[in-house]
Amino acid sequence: MALSVEALASSAGFFNAVLSYARGMVEMYGANPRLASIFASQQRWLMAQSGLALYHERDPQDPASGFYSGRFVDYIVANAIASRNTAASFTQEMVAYRFARHIADRPDKRARPLEPTEVALDYVWKWLQAHLTILDALDGGTRTTAIEQAPDLFARLQPAIAHALVGNDRVRRPGPTFDLFTWVNSGGVVMDDLFSRIGLFDPNAQRADIGAVSSSDLSDRFMISKTHLKRIFSKAAELGSMGWDGPPGRGNLWLSKGFIREYWDYQAEKFALIDQVYARLAGGFSAATAPAAKERALSITSADP
Repeated sequence: MALSVEALASSAGFFNAVLSYARGMVEMYGANPRLASIFASQQRWLMAQSGLALYHERDPQDPASGFYSGRFVDYIVANAIASRNTAASFTQEMVAYRFARHIADRPDKRARPLEPTEVALDYVWKWLQAHLTILDALDGGTRTTAIEQAPDLFARLQPAIAHALVGNDRVRRPGPTFDLFTWVNSGGVVMDDLFSRIGLFDPNAQRADIGAVSSSDLSDRFMISKTHLKRIFSKAAELGSMGWDGPPGRGNLWLSKGFIREYWDYQAEKFALIDQVYARLAGGFSAATAPAAKERALSITSADP
């Protein structure tokens, strides 16, 4: 049975695990900043998941299925993720940075289907694996073992998760302060970094002190302009979601209980959604039924960064 949103949103143990997850996301960004920047804003994250879902849903018997620029743009616009121009530019950027490529062997020479490169697949694999690892730690499950031993599960789970994320308003719009960060390029990873600095977590405290934070350091590490970062911080401070012990921008930084709750509720909704998809599509999997698949899993998880 899948873990519920309510159970996760009321579990301090889950939130402490999420803080560890945030540290892992920051580390993944550091390993490949350009690739990780795709997931560092809400809009780009949803577009990346959507494109990968179209790829995984390709039917070899249906030449019109799969990841085509036109189909991708139509899906993005239909689900109010981005404009046509933004979606089209995104596919061009993915090809230019070699995170996606055109499929050479295609039945219809007039069409140009796309596929993700190994490095892009590896990143999303690790993203999903990080979520399943936390879910396993919470209930003693074997989700991570299953997906490692049968990588075909990844191709089944990813599109279902992507469509569920796109269709979930509580994931896409969890709160005003969260939105400030996640709708700016690299804003999502900046927010993860702030939360990763929380030490001992007291769910009853009105705020969490996270120590001194250098705006210049954040700007340099996450490729976000100081002007954008200052604007985000100023607006968040106006909302009472964060502030400093000293004058604005100086002294130790704190995050409010309300901001923490936005982040917590968002993570609870996302993790519960992922677990619901897993329970529906792979809940009956037994690790012993696919021991030979371990070698195939290595071809994805060991891709060059």
